[in-house]
Order: sequence, then structure tokens, then C-alpha cells
Amino acid sequence: MNTLLPSMHTKTPFLLGGFLGLATFFTSGCSTTDGKAATNPQHPGPAIGQAAGTVVGVVGGNVVGAVYGAGEGVVNGVKQPFTNEPHVIRVWHTETTSDGRTVQVPQDILVDEYGRPVAK
Repeated sequence: MNTLLPSMHTKTPFLLGGFLGLATFFTSGCSTTDGKAATNPQHPGPAIGQAAGTVVGVVGGNVVGAVYGAGEGVVNGVKQPFTNEPHVIRVWHTETTSDGRTVQVPQDILVDEYGRPVAK
């Protein structure tokens, strides 16, 4: 048997230890349950970190909001000429028939999106 090559039995503890170490590293962190910072915000490091995080959040949020708003405007502008949903309002008139009865007669009026009658 060659003793220069490590066997599987000697690799197992190292692999297991490495896996547990990485798992611990990625699942741990500075956190509190009451929502407060785990460090003193009066020290320069945390204060600069909080300020930088706020700036990045504000700028990033505004950029995303502007891009989204511009996209919505373009979509609504392109969609407008193709919107051909008819808007109809119904007005009822009272008319008297030749035999003396009064009846309600509907009249449908085609209107635009602002409620103005469309000329025919």
C-alpha cells in the first residue's frame, strides 16, 4: 500500500470540518432581535457604514423608480392610439305615443374618454 497518497479515511475529517466551518461562516452574523444595531453607531466605522448604506439605498431607489416610471409612460403612450373601447352613455327621454301613453325611450350617446359626445 502506498503511504504517500492519503486515504479516504484521512480526508473525511478535513472535508467535514471544512463544510461545517463554511456553514457556520455563512449562517452567522452580527444581529439582534430588537431591531437595534449590534455596534455603537457613535463610532466612525458604523456611522460611515450607516450613511453609505442610506445614500446607496436612496440613490438606487430613485434610479429604479425613474426607470420604472419612464417605462410606464412609454407603455401608456404607445397603448393610447390602440385603445378603441367604446364609451356609451344612455339617456332616457319621456315621449307620448299617439294613443296617449307616456313611455321611456333610451338614447345611446357615444362619448370619448372625457365624457364629451363624439360627433358623427
